[in-house]
Amino acid sequence: MSEIIPFPAERTAVLTGAASPRGIGRATADLLASQGWAVAVLDVDGDEAAAAAREIAERHGVPALGLRTDVTDEASIEAAIGRVEAELPAVVALVNCAGISSPTDVMDETKEGWERVFAVNMTGTFLVTQRVLRGMIERKLGRVVSISSISAQRGGGTYSKSAYSASKAAIIGFTRAVAREMGEHNITVNCIAPGAVDTDIMGGTLSDERKAAMAQDILVRRVGAVREIAALLAFLVGEDAGYITAATYDVNGGLQIS
Repeated sequence: MSEIIPFPAERTAVLTGAASPRGIGRATADLLASQGWAVAVLDVDGDEAAAAAREIAERHGVPALGLRTDVTDEASIEAAIGRVEAELPAVVALVNCAGISSPTDVMDETKEGWERVFAVNMTGTFLVTQRVLRGMIERKLGRVVSISSISAQRGGGTYSKSAYSASKAAIIGFTRAVAREMGEHNITVNCIAPGAVDTDIMGGTLSDERKAAMAQDILVRRVGAVREIAALLAFLVGEDAGYITAATYDVNGGLQIS
């Protein structure tokens, strides 16, 4: 029978795609740091990642590392996680936020465009998760949370279309399969499916007019804020979430049933 293993006092959360000041990953990194986590900000924009880590470290007084990481490239991932493991406390949490959008109609989508979306959104999630799981399995402790989307469940309808929706649906299946394999190692694996959130992945900063138009189909009559998504992510990687795994959380203001 598995035991409840307490979290170490010093622990690290790795967050991919977390450099953007307006993104879910950045908000989550900041929240986790406020709770005492060391954080590793991995992003394809290395300068932004380094700047985010510096700001987080200064604000919260925790160790933080910002590294350029291409989640589609195994060598880049190996180099980044290698540094994290060498320079920060043990990695207890991974938050897969790296992703790209695709507002292209299916009849206009190209094979190259389709593969690019899957390379970042799904294959990147797989590669980073696989690499970080090594240490989690060894320590018999870990939390993995990935970002899916309401587009996976509704077939788009917010901004992105077929390639994005399919890649985010794949994350749900991946989450459940990995959760099944990792249960014996005391590692939980979950994902969240946000609805419309005011981030740049929606095609840039949302104007008031665009927010109002999108809110018409949302039960709470507004788009989401990154801090609301971050709050759930922080809980799911926390010590009290050890009995939650293979779950997909809908965070969309009721849009899924509208």
